[in-house]
Amino acid sequence: MENTRRFYGPALLLALMILCWLVYMPGLQGGFVFDDFPNIADNSGVQPTHFSLGTLAGAALSSPASDFKRPLASLSFALNYLATGLDPFWMKVTNLILHLLNGLMAWLVLRRILAQVFVPTTRATLVAAVVAGGWLLLPINVTAVVYVVQRMESMANLAVLIGLWGYIRSRQQTFCDGRGRIASWLWIAVPTALGTLAKETAVMLPVYAFMTELILFRFQRPALPRSTRDTNIVLLFAVLLAIPACIGLAWLLPRMLAPATWQTRDFTLEQRLYSELRIVADYVKWTFLPRGSELSFYHDNFKVSTGLMSPFSTLLSALFLVAMAVLAWVTRIRKPLMALGISWYFACHLLTATILPLELVYEHRNYFASFALLIAVIPFLCDPDLATVISGQASKNRWIRHAGPGIVAALLVSWAIVTATTSDAWSSPLNLAEELARRAPDSPRAQYELGRTYIIYSHYDPKSPFTEKAYAPLEQAAAIPGSSILAEQALIFMNARMQLPTKPAWWDSMMDKLHARSATVQDDSSLIALATCVNDNRCDLPVERMTAAFEAVLSHPAPSARILGSYGTYLWDETDDRGRAIELTRRAIARDPSEPAYRITLVQMLAENGDIPSARSALAELGKLNVGGRLDPDLDRLRTRLAGSAPTSAGSTPPD
Repeated sequence: MENTRRFYGPALLLALMILCWLVYMPGLQGGFVFDDFPNIADNSGVQPTHFSLGTLAGAALSSPASDFKRPLASLSFALNYLATGLDPFWMKVTNLILHLLNGLMAWLVLRRILAQVFVPTTRATLVAAVVAGGWLLLPINVTAVVYVVQRMESMANLAVLIGLWGYIRSRQQTFCDGRGRIASWLWIAVPTALGTLAKETAVMLPVYAFMTELILFRFQRPALPRSTRDTNIVLLFAVLLAIPACIGLAWLLPRMLAPATWQTRDFTLEQRLYSELRIVADYVKWTFLPRGSELSFYHDNFKVSTGLMSPFSTLLSALFLVAMAVLAWVTRIRKPLMALGISWYFACHLLTATILPLELVYEHRNYFASFALLIAVIPFLCDPDLATVISGQASKNRWIRHAGPGIVAALLVSWAIVTATTSDAWSSPLNLAEELARRAPDSPRAQYELGRTYIIYSHYDPKSPFTEKAYAPLEQAAAIPGSSILAEQALIFMNARMQLPTKPAWWDSMMDKLHARSATVQDDSSLIALATCVNDNRCDLPVERMTAAFEAVLSHPAPSARILGSYGTYLWDETDDRGRAIELTRRAIARDPSEPAYRITLVQMLAENGDIPSARSALAELGKLNVGGRLDPDLDRLRTRLAGSAPTSAGSTPPD
């Protein structure tokens, strides 16, 4: 009988993994959305024409999502492209496979944890299967699968789970000898480094390992007296956690406290910290009892907290989070799983819910945090005797014994239904846009995305029924206070492409927003899209309107390299102001020295302007960025161009 029971856990996990695949199948049919476009669909870097070290190196360093480039994730997009082209279906299939691998690793990690608190193997295997399988079905994790670009999160999380599994295993089995101590170091250091190449959230692995050590192992070895700490373990976390954390904070804090850092956000650092109290508390509810309207993907309609009492829910959320922290402390001995889960949850949000000037709300930030919450709650519900096994004291909560397993079963069913429903909404761009606009009528992004989707379905045909549908949501998005210029840009772009008049009110609204505040990333992208449309001869837009819009952006401090480079290219192609175009391109290089595109443009401009010595100097600087031969085609083309050019005095017009 015991031999049969040991297969219950793996069989249940396999069944839940199959169910996970089935509920996600509709969402695999959908298209690209939002940040998928700059990172994948519109990023030629991850669309190599052939397999080579140079093209792969270029792909790895092509992401605009982060200054750290997230090369491992970008490389995976390029490999997807080489295998199946720019087909979002296969990219989402890859995401789902990664999600299932994460579920498998979550099962292995929790089995190790349960073994550490002396839960019998058969019971540990089954409880871990319920938690890991339930985590696979959580609606809050949908965007980590069907939102292609969030492969970054799932890849980083896979490295984190592998590192945790390896660290716990080494602590349990071999830490007493030299090889075991080296393994413990490597299980933290290597997965942290690899995971960070996918997304920076993997840097939290040492923190999770520290919490695990603090609650489960207590910095001790079995051979030592119970009150004695092992200095090797203390040294490990001093080197891999404490010292890097101090260095990181010393570098980060002055930047985060500078007012200029927050100029592109519609909230201050103080308002962000107050708001995140409500958000982190809401995430707990969204994990266990989510409503479809809450998981709306776009949360730009979130009303920031301006103080602890404004709104009053800020104070209530703070008290709730304090209660969670107190619960973790008081249960650390008798219910270490609960303490560990809560500690991991708070640790997960240290990076994304504190001082970094990120957007306020995103479901995918809970990919690891949701696993932590399940660890804190589900084992004690699905196995009422678990607390007795861990603490050695009989549980007094009889209702859990009778109702707990039923509650877990009901949660699993409800999660599967909500995830399947949400996945179905992701089955086509039109379905998704209409559903998200319905869920968030006051979200500028949701309304913009609906209008943009109608434009795509119209194929720029003035007679298409989708054309008329596009105006209402776009004008609604433009009128929402605090919105970016995305909607105005889409209206201007659409009419220009269809050779219809553009309303002066659209331009005026866009200018008012650009003058009122520093441009956001969305504002930059919107203006760049209009300039690109003009440069590609698809849109006929008034030069005075376009230059006024660019100048409005540049009137604020520290414009982005993207906007400087785009404005320089626009002036070069559409006006006679070549000196200003070159100056702006040089400024773009100064803002982002590691981006080769601006340097390539500068070489071309200088060559066309006849300043061959400066062009050759710029080409030499470009060559320093040729990591792995990724710029070989561009360098060869530019060298050929310069070899056939005759120098003239700088700034003069080259001969015909």
